[in-house]
Amino acid sequence: MTQLNFNKNKIALALSAIASLSVGYAQAQDAEQEKGVIERIAVTATQRQMMQEELPFNISAVQGAEIEGQNIVESTELLRTVAGISLIDRGHRNSGTANSMVIRGVNVEGSVSGADVGQSTVPTVSTYVDSTPIYANFLLKDIQRVEVLRGPQGTLYGSGALGGTVRYIMNKPDAAIQEGSVAVDWSKTDGSEGDNLSFDAVFNQPLGDDAAFRISFGQMDNDGVIDQVNLYQLDDKGIPLVKADDGSCQSVSSNLSASELAFNGACYESKEDVDTVEIFYLRAGLIWHLNDDIELLLTHNYQDDEVGGRRAVTIGADYLGNAYGDYENGSTLLEPAERDVSLTSLEVSADLGFATLTSSTSHYRHKGSGWRDNTSMWVTDRSNGVGFTNWFNALYTGNPRPAAHVEAGFEDKALIQELRLVSNDNDAVVDWVIGAFYMDQERTTTNFSHLRGLTEYGFACNEVGDSCPSNGAWWTGVTPVNDMDFSYIRNEQFKDKALYGELTYHFSDDLRITGGLRWFKNTLSNETATYFAYLQPADIPFEAFPSQDEDDIQTKLNLSYDLRDDTMLYATYSEGFRRGGSNAIPTSGPFQELNPESAALYGKDTVKNYELGIKGYHKTFSYSADIYKVVWDDPQLNTATAWWGFFMAQNGDRAETQGIELEANFALTDALNMRFGYSYTDAELSDDLIQPQTGGVSALAGTRLPGVSEHVASINFVHRMAVSADVEMVSRLSGYYQSDSVNTVLANSPIQDEFDSFSLWNASVQFLKGDWSAMLYIKNLTNEEGVTGSYPASYWGTDTGVFENYYGNNQKNYISRPRTVGVNVSYRF
Repeated sequence: MTQLNFNKNKIALALSAIASLSVGYAQAQDAEQEKGVIERIAVTATQRQMMQEELPFNISAVQGAEIEGQNIVESTELLRTVAGISLIDRGHRNSGTANSMVIRGVNVEGSVSGADVGQSTVPTVSTYVDSTPIYANFLLKDIQRVEVLRGPQGTLYGSGALGGTVRYIMNKPDAAIQEGSVAVDWSKTDGSEGDNLSFDAVFNQPLGDDAAFRISFGQMDNDGVIDQVNLYQLDDKGIPLVKADDGSCQSVSSNLSASELAFNGACYESKEDVDTVEIFYLRAGLIWHLNDDIELLLTHNYQDDEVGGRRAVTIGADYLGNAYGDYENGSTLLEPAERDVSLTSLEVSADLGFATLTSSTSHYRHKGSGWRDNTSMWVTDRSNGVGFTNWFNALYTGNPRPAAHVEAGFEDKALIQELRLVSNDNDAVVDWVIGAFYMDQERTTTNFSHLRGLTEYGFACNEVGDSCPSNGAWWTGVTPVNDMDFSYIRNEQFKDKALYGELTYHFSDDLRITGGLRWFKNTLSNETATYFAYLQPADIPFEAFPSQDEDDIQTKLNLSYDLRDDTMLYATYSEGFRRGGSNAIPTSGPFQELNPESAALYGKDTVKNYELGIKGYHKTFSYSADIYKVVWDDPQLNTATAWWGFFMAQNGDRAETQGIELEANFALTDALNMRFGYSYTDAELSDDLIQPQTGGVSALAGTRLPGVSEHVASINFVHRMAVSADVEMVSRLSGYYQSDSVNTVLANSPIQDEFDSFSLWNASVQFLKGDWSAMLYIKNLTNEEGVTGSYPASYWGTDTGVFENYYGNNQKNYISRPRTVGVNVSYRF
């Protein structure tokens, strides 16, 4: 039986503050003080259009015009303007592939989970582009609005909506107007030797009275800020060059002696601004009103990203004691990444009179790859911790140029079909929505680890003889099929079928109750090919692992009451779920895992959300506030197997989060608006986390959940004034604050780390004259590092054990984008 033990003192304080704000501003409105008016925002989170403040749950919406006005182009920056969201910011290299949003503290993943390996589990926050469930992280261009739904949204939005749902609503073609715009942006980032440039264009063309075409496209080219100062010089095969006896740098395939190949070290170089970002995007849409009742909308979204490296710095020093400076990284190999994503959807809606029927059909393909430097993982001494220890020395003793380079890749494609029927009569005693959902998804995840130059070292060792530490070892003197020591190819097929519905009964104009149900049935199969050793065979067979079949019913119940025309109280119970899956763990052979059957599957995890809230709109003041408690059963965690460190996911027993969320928008004067948000989150394990293979305790009950800050606040000021008869100046100042956080739920793990609190401030001045706009902006005014994730030195450091000739340092702190000063000019026509 779940007990709801809210923190009563904090709740009483919050409710008192909320009541005071509501009454005070209502009285101020009644006194008709001369102030501006808060813009009301229409949203479609419940599949029908309603004003944001009329929805009886916690939702925030940001209009596309405001996103453009703040010159926000990516989701991390946008969501830091919305109350109650924590983010793990790993830069563009990972933001396109790893969903790092945390709502209401529902997260047990480490802050670097998903940074290099395709995760088995899906995120705890679901994301939608229009009606399609997809995490694509498109640039925020030509967008109508973004809706953030806090709390479980299982009935309407299905799997993954544990903490909440973020919806990106794009601009549709408009048959009523011909319009367009072009924009150019230039900026300079602290630490960079180059410039950031971007170009955007939008064009909307009516095609007669009943159809229209819209296209938007653009290019973003950002120079990097990170300097890699310990890079190996490589030949055309990616093998470190040898420092020859004569001081020159030579390829291992040149005429070097066996002694030089066996004993000489590598050549190094430095490269500036490695974390470059190049993104091209294209969106196109066609709308056709077949008649007054039927509308057809065909859209296509495409984006291509190329990123030169990680936005991560190394603290401390290299093996020789040379301290790393600002914006310096000690990895010895470059870590570029690329990805492309395309989404095509067809939405047909028909007004049937009593209801509107909508069919949404979409197909997407998301594919990417990236390199990572694993050398430090092989050489780091972890004899006092957990994990591999000095493996290069143990297996490939004496290699003077250790280089482990991993090629990681993924491909995700799916066909999605949804049918919705939404009642039309908004004045009826009962309104409702029913729907059916189908998804057929295929996912492939790959990891290939290359030991660069090891073959040449082995042959040289055998030629030199006993003076070489690895002379006569099992792997020397053999020409391998490739230079890989680990191969991993996971093919998954997932199918989801669901029926859902929500019904609202209006007892009166002021009192209503909503109930919702979602029945789902999903299946997941896993076929994986893996091999863990040097001298790999040419063909690695696939093995079918146990499939996962699950079905259940999710529920929702909401009661809301209007205290007055502009103030609503509500109470909500809602549920969410996330699908389970299958692990690819060897059950036989030399790398058989301990008790593999205990970790063959991981089941779905579920949440139960209890929420009380108040919200209102008073013309010059709007607000929402709530208290909540989330009980999270069987939380999924991406981790590694007990003996050999194979990728796996497991279930814990239980975690709980509770907190307070406040958001308010004030028209302080006719010219000045302020938006404020704050959240308090208490998130921890409520039961011990048990390793399923060993039965040992990985984390104790009461352990704090990672990536979750207790306090998160945001504030935004917008001031408008006329500087002449035809020129308006708009000034903006925004701030974001989050308190400290931790790196992982595994307190004794070598990857554990703690991050200090930080704040980020942005400012801009925009001048508007007719169709022209010119903006000067500064982002990250105080140049805060804003670290939210790391690979600590205890896990990926310099050569801290037996010396293995590794002079670099793979420790990484992921930092926020440094101070950036820029100018944006746009023209509308």
